[in-house]
Amino acid sequence: MYTNKEIWRVTYPIFLGLLAQNVINVTDTAFLGRVGEVALGAAAMGGLLYICVYTIAFGFSVGSQILIARRNGEGNYRAVGPIMWQGTAFSFGMAVCLLILMYFSAAPLIRLLITSDSIYGATYEFFTWRIWGFLFAFVNVMFRGLYIGITRTKVLTMNAVVMALVNVVLDYALVFGELGLPEMGVRGAALASVIAEASSLLFFLLYTYYKVDLKKYGLNRFGQFDLSMVLRILRISCFTMVQYFLAMAIWFVFFMALERLGQRQLAVANIVRSVYVVLLIPVQALSTTANTLVSNLIGAGGSSGVVTLLHKISRMSFLIMVVCVGLCVAFPGSILSVYTNEEALLVESVSALYVVCGAMLIASLANVYFNGISGTGNTQAALVLEVFVQVFYALYIIVVGMVIQAPVDVCFTTEVIYYVLMLGSSLIYLKKAKWQNKMIGAY
Repeated sequence: MYTNKEIWRVTYPIFLGLLAQNVINVTDTAFLGRVGEVALGAAAMGGLLYICVYTIAFGFSVGSQILIARRNGEGNYRAVGPIMWQGTAFSFGMAVCLLILMYFSAAPLIRLLITSDSIYGATYEFFTWRIWGFLFAFVNVMFRGLYIGITRTKVLTMNAVVMALVNVVLDYALVFGELGLPEMGVRGAALASVIAEASSLLFFLLYTYYKVDLKKYGLNRFGQFDLSMVLRILRISCFTMVQYFLAMAIWFVFFMALERLGQRQLAVANIVRSVYVVLLIPVQALSTTANTLVSNLIGAGGSSGVVTLLHKISRMSFLIMVVCVGLCVAFPGSILSVYTNEEALLVESVSALYVVCGAMLIASLANVYFNGISGTGNTQAALVLEVFVQVFYALYIIVVGMVIQAPVDVCFTTEVIYYVLMLGSSLIYLKKAKWQNKMIGAY
């Protein structure tokens, strides 16, 4: 059984990595918040559309990560490399195909989703620059899965710091036309993010070559493309791919509802969402730790200790979130002012921030238990639970946001419902279902 110290040793580099990585979201929102409400809305809609596609690759990498962690727990280290390289080849192929598809379908797709002409134009401009990041991000997530799976997570912190620094400097230079570079507005924010992701990939490649025992992990040779290996990975990851896509697609439905309320409401939602994403970082870090430690523990023959491990991680997650929520409630103005200096916008955002804080207390528990289910290898069950929860989520936001057209803070109560249902269904599954002897992709 893992001690709190061992759990934290795996978690804190993931936490720092996610913190630095989310500087991209925060800086894009902060810089474009100074450009105007239309630019802020475009970043929200274009960014979410990008992430909806990106989560397909992220879901694939999580399935690969589960397999890597299981082999690592078994001590079968040389089986790690084939999973990594074959998965990377498949992921990059997806990136090329989706880039082409999104580039040529962007205009009608965005027009279908957005009613405002001004927000449509800015979103199209942002998105058609942003999608070039697929070529780098789809490979980056595979390296992330590799290092989390073998529990060498410190590299994620170093990598994300590099990416964050590149993004902050280029956001400043390209959005406002500083440091001798052209003023590009929303296009500049998108281009800065693409270059940051490219720098992230370069770092991963150099670090892996110089710092990792390539022979030990079977990373020293690629070999021919192995379709059977990819299919084994897909048997696990296909469910997480759909699961993560649906999780982000439902967010897009949320923002579609708010876009129809007006530019101001969309701007408020984007500011609060940016704070929400930052609050999620410690929860995501501990949830990712739960996923990989559960898989490692089962691989080492410790299935009986899984639930105890999840209880321990969830307590850590909840206590950290109590502190984070306390700071948000105590200093809402100071936190929100990072994103805008418009007083009216700040005032309108406070009540929605309080609703998100309540949701995050529940999320700190729900995400850990839910990711523990994926860690057992039963990703199909995780997908079923996700779909069950999202049906209620979608119905609620359609009624509240599109039919009733309630204020932004009321719309954000969807997050409370989402996490309550996720927590309840996850606990029932772990108590009632037979998941202890799940076998995944033996070879």
